[in-house]
Amino acid sequence: MRNLHAHDERKMAGFVRRKSPMAAWPARALSIPVLLCLLTFAPAGSRAAEPVDWNALTPFGATRAGNESGSIPAWEGGLTSPPAGYAGPGSMHVDPFANDAVLYTVTAANLSEHVDQLTPGLQAMLQRYPDSFRIPVYPSRRSHAAPQWVYDNTRRNAESARLTEDGLGIEGAFGGIPFPQPSEALQVYWNHVTRWRGQYLTNRGHDANVYADGKFTLITRSTQVKFHFYAPGGSVEALDNRLFSLLSTVTAPARLARSGVLVHETLNQDAAPRQAWIYDSGRRRVLRAPLLAFDMSIGDADALRTSDDTDMINGSPSRFEWKLLGRREMLIPYNNYRLEQGETETLLQPGHMDPARTRFELHRVWVIEANLKPEWRHVYARRVFFVDEDSWTVSIADQYDSNGKLWRASLAFLKNYYELPATLPAAFAFHDLASGRYHVQGLAVDGKEAMTLDPVPEDTAFTPAALSRFVR
Repeated sequence: MRNLHAHDERKMAGFVRRKSPMAAWPARALSIPVLLCLLTFAPAGSRAAEPVDWNALTPFGATRAGNESGSIPAWEGGLTSPPAGYAGPGSMHVDPFANDAVLYTVTAANLSEHVDQLTPGLQAMLQRYPDSFRIPVYPSRRSHAAPQWVYDNTRRNAESARLTEDGLGIEGAFGGIPFPQPSEALQVYWNHVTRWRGQYLTNRGHDANVYADGKFTLITRSTQVKFHFYAPGGSVEALDNRLFSLLSTVTAPARLARSGVLVHETLNQDAAPRQAWIYDSGRRRVLRAPLLAFDMSIGDADALRTSDDTDMINGSPSRFEWKLLGRREMLIPYNNYRLEQGETETLLQPGHMDPARTRFELHRVWVIEANLKPEWRHVYARRVFFVDEDSWTVSIADQYDSNGKLWRASLAFLKNYYELPATLPAAFAFHDLASGRYHVQGLAVDGKEAMTLDPVPEDTAFTPAALSRFVR
């Protein structure tokens, strides 16, 4: 059982190492959808986790109790069923917390009063847009939940999961969180990569590239994802180094329509590289895409997102040294049902999305840091990830350039998809603090919820031939 994302560059045909972390990949317009829609490397023979005392923990290993002040409540099972009025998968989510009032709002003027609970990226956003950006803070609702069988698998994984010898993959885990009580940064990383996101999801959503003046372009895509790590009737032995399979095609605008991508994601891409294909609409054929990895710029995202920015972080962790910075109480985007309830035109504002349609809450997060190894190149020299302890989702990522300057601030606006249930991003936002541009990924289309649920298809639905049919 292995990792996901790009393999060792020495295994990539035609790849040449460069030492400049700001050197750019050749531009190529490829799209990676929303549902794809972080201590040093583990030493050889990394030990299995210590026995977990579940009495004080949630089924995913978070602290069950609230904090001393009561600003973070105890976890009491989360949101496990839809609220009244929900019409089912494919319809807009009903906000179960619509009656909650804002507790307080963080602005540039009162930033100093809340600095200990704000990531550097959020602080920079407040300073960059002092007249428009604000952080509305609501009561903390620990709404995360998952099916019982995922909880059961997590308990089994706690006794058997381990990092591979080089620390770049995992073994002995299936169908749940591998390391519910992590002791190393890479264990936190793998918890995010393998977290519960369902078994099979279909998605139709908007991506937006927003310029400094507020003008924007929209791209519409359809996506299908099969999560082999959570396959019905699956097992550790049956995984065969598979994490998920993904199909995605752009349907609008017309100049980009009928382009598509197929990805076979592995658990350890340093041992067995991810396989990827694109559909070339000009030649009407499917082509291999071996360099879809690391800091390859995503053309459809106006170069505001790299390949390994997708899902906040993904792929092989081999280019970075990893440190576990501990656990903190931080303000993060959470229960963002209002984000998709309204017009896209009013949501997308200069510099950032409309703060009135966002929701932040105080939650415990694991903080992990990745620093670029001197022998490798990447546009980011340093990255810091803030991982929700309840769901193991990276909620905020701060990315630094080769001069050590904070360059980009990325946010995952989480909410409970109670039809699963699972905590997933309602949308992602990737902010370029220098240019004032930003990219949003995964917005709802036509007032409908982006995600729908269908029966899990066979693996034959995710082949190069299937990509050709999917695009057409």
